Amino acid sequence: MHVNFGGFVPISTVDWRGRAACTVFLRGCPARCFYCHNVALQGGEDLRDADEIIAMIRSSRTLAGAVVFSGGEPTLQGPVLMRLAAAAREMGLSVGLHTNGIFPRVIEALLEGHLVDMIALDIKTTWERYDDLLGLAAADEVKQSLDLCRKAKIDGSLEACEIVITLFRGREGDLPPIAEAARGLDLVLQQGVAPGFVPLARQELEAAAAPLGRKVRIRTREDGEVGYDPER
Repeated sequence: MHVNFGGFVPISTVDWRGRAACTVFLRGCPARCFYCHNVALQGGEDLRDADEIIAMIRSSRTLAGAVVFSGGEPTLQGPVLMRLAAAAREMGLSVGLHTNGIFPRVIEALLEGHLVDMIALDIKTTWERYDDLLGLAAADEVKQSLDLCRKAKIDGSLEACEIVITLFRGREGDLPPIAEAARGLDLVLQQGVAPGFVPLARQELEAAAAPLGRKVRIRTREDGEVGYDPER
């Protein structure tokens, strides 16, 4: 089995909050978000034997207690992802996934196989704007993935799930309906950065989050990740 490989980070403290993890990047993504920070991994080909990637993961076990699969979009390579996640599980590692939710059946298979412990699911925008932003029809699929994550978190089969929202200036009004769709799950509000846009500062993101009346985590380039509690 071959992996369309995008890269490997032997140790990371930012890809899974509170965990030291190695990170495997899988190449390829059908979406074309204008602000993608991994554009180089949207396409191209670097085929590696799955055993080579498994060896990379194994080499990090002395420092990392977990592996995170990111991209690109890792669920695009469903069978490969399942193989790598199963191998990591056999090593005793926890498994995390960063995904845009376009392939809910892969997420469902990972959950049913008890092959994932943490899912960070990107919710890009309101459902009405979704297909235009991604450049493909995907809103229904992402809704399915969100529902799968919520159910798994409730029944205890998923240890952690965070919904990541990248917010741009002028789109602050998108936040309440997205947060409502993601109710019951951890919420991460991320500073949108792209050419032609003035990024929202942490204080502006806090102001956007305040009407939600709930705790969120806020990520900016200037301050890293900080917690926000409207009651404080």
